Amino acid sequence: MSTITELATRTPTTRLRHVDLLRAVAIIAVVLGHWLLMTVERTADGRLIGYTALPQLADVHHLTWVFQVMPLFFLVGGFANAISWNRHQGRGRDAGSWLLDRSRRVFPPMTVLLLTVAVGALVAGQAGVYARLLTDVVAVVVLPLWFLVVYLAVILLTPVMLRLHRRFGLRVVAVMLAVVVVGDVLRLTTGLEGLASASSVFGWLAMHQTGFAWQDGSLRLTARRAALLFAGAVAALLLLTGVGPYPVSMVSVPGAAMQNPSPPSVALMVLATAQLALAVLVSGPAERWMARRRPWAFVVGLNGVALTLFLWHMVAAFVGALLLDVAGWLPSADVGSSAWWLGRVPWLLTLTVVMGLLVVTVGRMETRILLRKAAAPAGASRPAVSLPLVAGCYLAAVGGMLWLAASGPGPHGIFKVPTGALALVLAASAVLAVARARASSGRATASAAPAVER
Repeated sequence: MSTITELATRTPTTRLRHVDLLRAVAIIAVVLGHWLLMTVERTADGRLIGYTALPQLADVHHLTWVFQVMPLFFLVGGFANAISWNRHQGRGRDAGSWLLDRSRRVFPPMTVLLLTVAVGALVAGQAGVYARLLTDVVAVVVLPLWFLVVYLAVILLTPVMLRLHRRFGLRVVAVMLAVVVVGDVLRLTTGLEGLASASSVFGWLAMHQTGFAWQDGSLRLTARRAALLFAGAVAALLLLTGVGPYPVSMVSVPGAAMQNPSPPSVALMVLATAQLALAVLVSGPAERWMARRRPWAFVVGLNGVALTLFLWHMVAAFVGALLLDVAGWLPSADVGSSAWWLGRVPWLLTLTVVMGLLVVTVGRMETRILLRKAAAPAGASRPAVSLPLVAGCYLAAVGGMLWLAASGPGPHGIFKVPTGALALVLAASAVLAVARARASSGRATASAAPAVER
């Protein structure tokens, strides 16, 4: 199996393809949303700066209800992780080997990005690049890693949370939502965001947990119920953001007194509900469309580089801005003006070309991982893997990325990111790479043994 087209052709008929379509749509929304709002210009003293235009675009904050698709990522993630773990467990395999398998898709692309950023910052610093510019650029290009902090945590917890789901069902989600409500009450009554920080993991985990119920059918969402749920969720959002205390924007707005996604608010939970209902409503038409060869091949190809798109799209924005600046074509107009919106066209086209080049180069690694996984025999024997070792590596990586994300821009040593955080993530990734290599070697030996006996 050497091409995405062949991979698409060999997709099992039992696969629910609309879930893959949702993931593809979500990644496109993330990339376009970030690019659309990003503004790069030169200051009066000639410095190149970049910032989000969202604070100046209050009239279009409702559009963030479309572009804020992180809830959909976690819902789809719960759906996919439930299928994967159930299949893995059904073959008599343990949680350690499942976590090790899941690390194969996430850790290598993440490691390549971090190494590229670290080496690039080191070289640029030695070459005399303006320190403030360098730290700002590094902070922007590693920004997508915050998502992996939470997502790796929910992957790690999947075996335990699925066990709870089988026993208690949606009551687990109800408890998590109650924590989110309490967190919101605290920050709305005290004005201190820090008091609600503990609810952050519970909010994202509730979405992932709901994905379990979506996958096994325990939600019992018929088309009629989904339509009513969608209408109710949209109405609730209008009330919460219009009459209620929540901001309209579902993405973070610099300087705003309250943010919906950090930590996830009740309003964001309602948006997640609307996205779930909409996903159920479109499932039928989406499955029929995905039965066609070309649309499905496109979705397979897009999912094959999804992490590359997510991790590198801010690098594409930086490179694209430099190219436009050198060519003298960098759009320059007041944010929100007709000229500014018109300037989004060459901006988005340039970034798309740069992203395409990055996908062709960096994205090959992610695609090869997907192809090797698909080519591996489904019933191949796999050696047991140390759960404490693998779980420890996940925790170390989560801790390192949390450290990195919480540090923000600043002169964090020669790599412009905290050296300790970088070392922690890279060490965890290296240990997992060695464990995967040993597991593959053991699997190959086990597969060869019966042939020798015969």
